Amino acid sequence: MNKQEDTEFMRKAIEQASQGMHSDEGGPFGAIIVKDGKIVGRGNNKVTSTNDPTAHAEVVAIRDACKNLGTFQLDDCTIYTSCEPCPMCLGAIYWARPKRIVFACDKSDAAAIDFDDAFIYKEIELPYRKRSIQTDQILREEGLQVFKAWEEKTDKTAY
Repeated sequence: MNKQEDTEFMRKAIEQASQGMHSDEGGPFGAIIVKDGKIVGRGNNKVTSTNDPTAHAEVVAIRDACKNLGTFQLDDCTIYTSCEPCPMCLGAIYWARPKRIVFACDKSDAAAIDFDDAFIYKEIELPYRKRSIQTDQILREEGLQVFKAWEEKTDKTAY
């Protein structure tokens, strides 16, 4: 992508954020996904309108692009997002495997309007027993049986 294309696509991501916010679908965040110079996925934050805490713009756009492309990986795609991805969205982006992320506002800009993810970054670093939400591990051996079956499955779709 060249700088002019990046600018055009980022403006579309910002427009997604504005439209979603003004439609009362959720917070002021938008994203688009581009492949071969064409928009293949769009999303804006829909957390409050869908009662889905995972309906962040990037996740909504990833779901849309994967549906439109008929795949679970976004090879050779670029994600344009109006704000630096939160930890959840960054994880989803890495699982989708695009080639590039481009963002406008950063996490400190989001924190300035009360969208602060700093506590999540801190929680991720802690051992699970020290996190603020009680987390317990049980039945590991039983869980490992399914992992072993996956490992031995000959007709699996690797990802």
